[in-house]
Amino acid sequence: MDPSFYMPIAGALAPVAVLLWFINRKDSLQPEPTGQLVKAFFMGCASIVPAILLANTLQTFGLYSPHSATFADAFAEAFFGAAIPEEVAKLLFLWLFLRRCKYFDERMDGIVYAACVGMGFAAIENLLYVIPTDDWLQTAIVRALLAVPCHFGCGILMGYHYSFVAHYRRPHARHVALVLLAPIVAHGVYDWIAMSMPIAENAFVSVPLTLGLTVFCVLLWRVGLRHIRAHLRRDAANPIATEEAI
Repeated sequence: MDPSFYMPIAGALAPVAVLLWFINRKDSLQPEPTGQLVKAFFMGCASIVPAILLANTLQTFGLYSPHSATFADAFAEAFFGAAIPEEVAKLLFLWLFLRRCKYFDERMDGIVYAACVGMGFAAIENLLYVIPTDDWLQTAIVRALLAVPCHFGCGILMGYHYSFVAHYRRPHARHVALVLLAPIVAHGVYDWIAMSMPIAENAFVSVPLTLGLTVFCVLLWRVGLRHIRAHLRRDAANPIATEEAI
């Protein structure tokens, strides 16, 4: 087969595979069955359909335009065209998957399964961005360093708070709110910066935006690692998450 056919596909899926391997390695106390991880991944793939439908609906109501001309336009497009519909769809499919999942018995499991859903979504999105472009390698590298880890980080945020809501008898209100709000804000800020770059007219604006996006991705990664360590500690201290939320 012509390498030009499968190389862009491999380039688009490689960062997804690496991050799936990473989160599975982190789940060291009681790893999830491979079949369940695969199911969660394909639930994430399927979630792109309602995300697109919701984004189109919000566009129809005039909440954003897909052709941002100002930073305000980029803000609206980032949140109403991407962050809100995508994170709502991912949370819906995570809930559909976990509501009857007997293996969801640790706090860390919420992070693992939410990350798998996020990577399923990122895999389809990456294919849609990378394959049609002539400079697919450059696009794949940039997205491997920024966009795919952003979906991964948002999945960790969602799964972290989802575990509190699902396992605790009386979860704190902040976890109920942040299970959706945290990934939406993180995703929206990332996309706002990224979508503002083409609008920047000179280096005095574009350079700070590039640095800001890089710093934001690093911070999101560090927060994600901290959340992973926190749930691993909780699971090691008390494997059954049934105590009151604090």
